[in-house]
Amino acid sequence: MAKNHGPQVKDDEQYEALRDKGYSKEKSARIANSKGAEQRGGEAKQYEDRTKKSLYDEAKKVGIEGRSKMTKAELAKALRNN
Repeated sequence: MAKNHGPQVKDDEQYEALRDKGYSKEKSARIANSKGAEQRGGEAKQYEDRTKKSLYDEAKKVGIEGRSKMTKAELAKALRNN
C-alpha cells in the first residue's frame, strides 16, 4: 500500500514508483497528477538516444537555466532531475 503524500499528489503509488526510479519530487508529482498518466508512457526515447539539439529544445521548453553551455550528458541529467 502506498503512503499518502497529501492532497497535492493524486496517485501516490505512481508517485512512489517514479521517486524510486530517481525522478525529482516535482517531476514525480507532475506526472502522477497529470490526466491520463496511468495510460501513457514507454514511448519516449532514452535521453542518450536523442540528439543534443533535441535535448536542448526539451530543456528550453521546461525552462532549464544554463542549457546553452551544457553538454549532451549534462542536458540529459538536468532533464532527468527537473
